[in-house]
Amino acid sequence: MTARPENVHQAQLLRLLRDDGPRSRAELGDVVRLSRSKLAVETDRLVELGLIEPAGLAASRGGRRSSIVRLSRHLRVVGIDVGATSIDVAVMNGELEILGHLAMPCNVRDGPDIVLDRALDLLGKLRGQGLVDEIHGAGIGVPGPVSFREGVPVVPPIMPGWDRFPVREVISQRLGCPVLVDNDVNIMALGELHAGLARSVEDFLLLKIGTGVGCGIVVDGKVYRGMTGSAGDIGHIQVDDEGPTCVCGNVGCLEATFSGAALARDATAVARSGRSPFLAERLEQTGEVTARDVAAAVAAGDPEALRMVREGGRRVGHVLAGLISFFNPGLVVIAGGVAGLGHILLAEIRSVVYRRSPPLATGNLPIVLSELNDTAGVIGATRLISDHIFAATQDIP
Repeated sequence: MTARPENVHQAQLLRLLRDDGPRSRAELGDVVRLSRSKLAVETDRLVELGLIEPAGLAASRGGRRSSIVRLSRHLRVVGIDVGATSIDVAVMNGELEILGHLAMPCNVRDGPDIVLDRALDLLGKLRGQGLVDEIHGAGIGVPGPVSFREGVPVVPPIMPGWDRFPVREVISQRLGCPVLVDNDVNIMALGELHAGLARSVEDFLLLKIGTGVGCGIVVDGKVYRGMTGSAGDIGHIQVDDEGPTCVCGNVGCLEATFSGAALARDATAVARSGRSPFLAERLEQTGEVTARDVAAAVAAGDPEALRMVREGGRRVGHVLAGLISFFNPGLVVIAGGVAGLGHILLAEIRSVVYRRSPPLATGNLPIVLSELNDTAGVIGATRLISDHIFAATQDIP
């Protein structure tokens, strides 16, 4: 489908129907402040374009019953969330309700051809379930810096072979629809904005602690990407002059001292030294120690695991305190695999932030764990492409 809203009024109506569900024309008129005749012209045109459809009559408000409209039931958008070690693919309707969602383990280091083929294989399985005939747009998140305008990763530290690979162009050609590509943390922030704890907040930070560390920045309800798309790459802020070498080549980056990969590295060293019998047993049983093993050790009360998590939380807290002093957000959401360590990690982060940031910035600042789990990325990816599809024609670059 090539139809798009033709003006800002139509775009606003589509986004209202996406975010709030079916509404009567009278209710829409209350929000967009159009005259009844102008509203009728715009909604009728959206019906002609195949973007919305009638959905019965509303209850009477004292006079003639107003007709209800909704987004076309045929609209389908796809979200693809490529992580460092997994892929998630979801098909959603125009209102961004998940119709189908599949995931599989996959190492991003296998390269773009293999990884993207696997993502499309998952999409093929969803299509085989009869969930989608025509795809109207797809959003993709990848775990590295992205030139948003070009739709390509740029020198991504943990993605060998992906540098300037034309992800947007390749997937657009394969699917025959518009495609947008962004950093995975940015799309997770969009997911929180659309369906998570940030729905009523216009200025917030989404801190992802997974294989790497990054921060999604939302200002006035929009993701802030910076001049070249690298805003929020906080994993490479230095926190230790004599720390371990990071994948970016520098020393002592936050990501190198506390992330999923760093935690696995340190936990393996602790297991081999014998300082943690729990982790030593896991190493002997499986031949490796992961961040999930550390979480299990924390749950079991292992002192070394608790020490690593608390030390990592303090490092994250120091960086976050600086960000809060600078940005003054209304909310901070902690997400990612390492966030699964839960409230012990959260308590350390909070204690540092509330101690080091100005009271005016933290007096009413919630710092919370994401409740979207593994769906934030795919929801955000579909929100990304939905915003594009529902943009007025003249507003599309």
